[in-house]
Amino acid sequence: MIQVESKLKVADNSGARRVKCIRVLGGYKKRYCRIGEIFTASVREATPHTAIKKGDVIHCILVRSKKEIRRKDGTYLRFDDNACVVLDKEKKEPRATRVFGPIAREVRRKGYFKIASLAPEVL
Repeated sequence: MIQVESKLKVADNSGARRVKCIRVLGGYKKRYCRIGEIFTASVREATPHTAIKKGDVIHCILVRSKKEIRRKDGTYLRFDDNACVVLDKEKKEPRATRVFGPIAREVRRKGYFKIASLAPEVL
């Protein structure tokens, strides 16, 4: 669960390394973004010689969150860091070709099958 001004790690090879949330998408006065939801971010740190530069405004999907999520079967899932994957604004597909680290099953449930297939592990 993140909000405006939260800083996150990028879990893909798009070129961005760290981003800062500047807007949570999904309605008027929506404050928090949970796993599988989209937000707008500003790139704070980027790898040199890539398509994404520092200061670019991008759309991302949250794939890992420090705040635990409760599932229907009563189990809880939480990660060590807050991480996201960079999305293409029009197609809602990942801009990267690889996703690093595990992601939550809720990402696949929300309809992002491409991200789930690129990830090494889906928890």
